[in-house]
Amino acid sequence: MHVAEIETRGTGQVERIADRAIIQLSFAQTGKDRAKAVSALTERIGAVEAVLGRDGVQVRDRRLSVHQREGKGRAGAVAQQSYTVRISDLAVLNDLIADLVTVEPSNLTGPYWELADHDGAQLEAQRAAIADARGRAEGYAVALGRELGELLRITDGGGNNGPVSVALGRASSAGERLDIAELSLEPEPVTVSAACTMIWTIA
Repeated sequence: MHVAEIETRGTGQVERIADRAIIQLSFAQTGKDRAKAVSALTERIGAVEAVLGRDGVQVRDRRLSVHQREGKGRAGAVAQQSYTVRISDLAVLNDLIADLVTVEPSNLTGPYWELADHDGAQLEAQRAAIADARGRAEGYAVALGRELGELLRITDGGGNNGPVSVALGRASSAGERLDIAELSLEPEPVTVSAACTMIWTIA
């Protein structure tokens, strides 16, 4: 016997203020050869590690790369170390960035805002998406003078969060502590969304 079906798509969205941040930075040194480049970088990195060794700051990733300089008149080698750093205590964020800029990174990008309880926000968005899809299905069933039957299938429609980032410059001169108060690095809202497609029978 043929059973009538109805398919609806639901979406859900949750917005919360970020309570965690990610920054990415790198440091590079040159030398006549690879060994000298690495030695110079090692000397410099000591100050960087001291800045990163504070409460509420976790180095998630360290990557070292060493290569010969390429191009005419560019003899020697370059050693570079990059970091991905998570800040779980946002009260230290401004001072951390100011101190990092003082040690002259080659590049510093961030913060990328995150939620510590991303899974909780995701679950809330999924519940909202299911309620939305069910509400639409019930509306169509009522419009047809029928009742919504059992759920046959649910398909995840994906979702996304929109991270917010701020690109930071460097201090005007080596060793000068940058005043970053005017950059307004306050936690931004993070949006977590979900979508699903549901198929029901119509009784």
